[in-house]
Amino acid sequence: MKWKRSERLVDMTQHLLERPHRLIPLTYFASLYDSAKSSISEDLTIVSETLEARGKGYLLTVPGAAGGVKYIPKLGTAEIHEIAEELKQRMSQSDRLLPGGYLYMTDLLGDPELMNRIGKVFASVYADQKIDAIMTVATKGIPISHAIARHLNVPVIVVRRDSKVTEGPTVSINYVSGSARRIQTMVLSKRSMEKGKRVLLTDDFMKVGGTMNGMKSLLAEFDGILAGVAVLIEAEHTAEVLVEEYVSLLKLKEVDERQGTIVLENGNYFEKGGNET
Repeated sequence: MKWKRSERLVDMTQHLLERPHRLIPLTYFASLYDSAKSSISEDLTIVSETLEARGKGYLLTVPGAAGGVKYIPKLGTAEIHEIAEELKQRMSQSDRLLPGGYLYMTDLLGDPELMNRIGKVFASVYADQKIDAIMTVATKGIPISHAIARHLNVPVIVVRRDSKVTEGPTVSINYVSGSARRIQTMVLSKRSMEKGKRVLLTDDFMKVGGTMNGMKSLLAEFDGILAGVAVLIEAEHTAEVLVEEYVSLLKLKEVDERQGTIVLENGNYFEKGGNET
């Protein structure tokens, strides 16, 4: 079958979008479409220019015999603002208030389209860094961690509160849970991660960073390297934050149970200009 350029462009773009951060040799495309490498290079230039113009990322070309091309997802500033605004509007609904000032977020965390877009926001922050894995604590951080991992093409490591027989041998640590100042336990299977990996920590909500600090301690048990900390929503801090460097999409400024109001603002992602910390 002889592929037309328009057909190659559609199929090639889909192939790249489904495999972010994966090096694909030009010879693969040349063989797949039975085309010269020069034609494939021209096609890839068109794809890259279109992605960049649309604020969807770019193609990274790796020269040499073992080289090829990688799709690096990256959102434009305007789209990131749109995502933050949508999340603020949905999170500000008064019926999300639960007794004790807690907020109901399960429906948002279960929205695959929203999580995919949020995952791409954080993947944009760390797009130019070496990330080997995403780590989170069960359970509400799992959808966000998988969304980020999807766009960075890395595995997800889930830390649990207790040991399960299906996890095999585990490593456990005790940590102080932020503002509550309670001693809690974190457990991670020894098979979950190799030593020396660069890991991005993530969660749906952060008060003063006790959970993140616990994950940092657990990461140290595996001789891991902290690559960054990403949180969907951070609380307005009334106490010292235990995590020095992190990126948040939104900040919860105020919750008034009597008035039924929830006040949110942009997180420090926008203060940092979208640059990695």
